[in-house]
Amino acid sequence: MPDVSVDHDWLDDEAGPVVRPYTVTGGRARSVVENLDMLAFIESRYAPDADLVAFQPEHQEILRIARTAISVAELAARLDLPLGVVRVLIGDLLHADLVSTYDAGPLTQPPTEEVLRAVIDGLRAL
Repeated sequence: MPDVSVDHDWLDDEAGPVVRPYTVTGGRARSVVENLDMLAFIESRYAPDADLVAFQPEHQEILRIARTAISVAELAARLDLPLGVVRVLIGDLLHADLVSTYDAGPLTQPPTEEVLRAVIDGLRAL
């Protein structure tokens, strides 16, 4: 009979779940929605009595968090899931017409190189 209590060098308890994000998306790596920007805002559109049985708990958590508009990047941070996984989940919800999305607009354009240098200089001065 094989010894089941064998320690594996390749396992790391501190690394967290390794397979879970893959299972959350059902093995899918791409969203049904192309080019969903991480700065795009997501807002829940579902009715409280909507049938959510077919969705993962993470889908339902997105609907809960997105009652007010929130960016894709912020959703990923709050769910503690990789951005790609969150994009797949949001794509599912968009396909089911349970969320809406809109661009952040010009106010969220990436900062210029000058602004980034000023921030770095300010941090160094601390």
